[in-house]
Amino acid sequence: MGFIEPLFPFIEMTIIILALILIAAFLVWVERRMIGIWQDRLGPNRVGPGGVLQSVADLLKILGKDEFTPKFADRFTFLLAPFIGAITVLMSFAVIPFSESIGVSDLNIGLLFFLAMTSLAVYGVVLAGWSSRNKYALLGGMRAAAQTISYEVFMGLSMMGVVLLAGSFSLRDIVEAQQQSWFITSQWLGCLVFLVAGIAESHRLPFDLPEAETELTAGFHTEYSGFKFALFFLGEYLGVTLISAMTVILFFGGYLPPGFLADTALANIPGIVWFTVKVVFFIMFFILLRTSLPRPRFDQLLAFGWKVMLPLSLINLLLTAVLRLTGVLGGAHV
Repeated sequence: MGFIEPLFPFIEMTIIILALILIAAFLVWVERRMIGIWQDRLGPNRVGPGGVLQSVADLLKILGKDEFTPKFADRFTFLLAPFIGAITVLMSFAVIPFSESIGVSDLNIGLLFFLAMTSLAVYGVVLAGWSSRNKYALLGGMRAAAQTISYEVFMGLSMMGVVLLAGSFSLRDIVEAQQQSWFITSQWLGCLVFLVAGIAESHRLPFDLPEAETELTAGFHTEYSGFKFALFFLGEYLGVTLISAMTVILFFGGYLPPGFLADTALANIPGIVWFTVKVVFFIMFFILLRTSLPRPRFDQLLAFGWKVMLPLSLINLLLTAVLRLTGVLGGAHV
């Protein structure tokens, strides 16, 4: 037992990574099925019970395709780019507290680590567009760089109000600071900005401008196929899960039950269950959003960020700092 104990973090990390990969594959079926229901059509329902094995069939089909690398591409960078996107998203989950006791690492700078990984993720997309030597792919990579860097500013500012109230960059400390009430009660404006920035960061509809198929064929991954394309797909769905998890941790109490249930039997439900339910809710919100809103023009997306999101995030930070200094928000959250 003494020999195995040092391996517990690695075992836990391996289990979490495998679970996340399975969740990403399952989300492909969930998204197609839910969109079908919301649009009054069937969706995948042939392969397996309720079509649940459709994702397995699609994965086998993708992995069975030829691993094609264009002759005109920069081969090393072309092969490296998909791994950068998937690995950076997976590494972000290392600081996520799934419950009171489940989590790979409790860094005291967990929030900064999350921002660092989301910053590095853009390199995968940009390098994919550049190394493909395809004009559509290059335009998609340039769009991704501008979009991600711009909305990352607003995402970081939207989280600073939470840091002011919790007094820590540790995600577990932020969750524990919400014992009395969730931060959404005072940080609803920051939550709104964070959600919009998260959608833009993960390149999800309606902000999927880097891969807008009506304009850029498929954007930055135009030249990709087989396993490399599957890695981009994996990174996208892991990104949706990551943004949903961060929204729950920062604004909705993480693995904590709602305060009004503190004296009921529901408060005894394990934290991982509460965390999962909240994350699933926001994943469904992301899916529903995809079916509801049209895609804006790229200039409209950037203008909305700098002219609307930036002022809102700064106003939220200023008001939070003033109310924190005057003691209005101090006692309830510290």
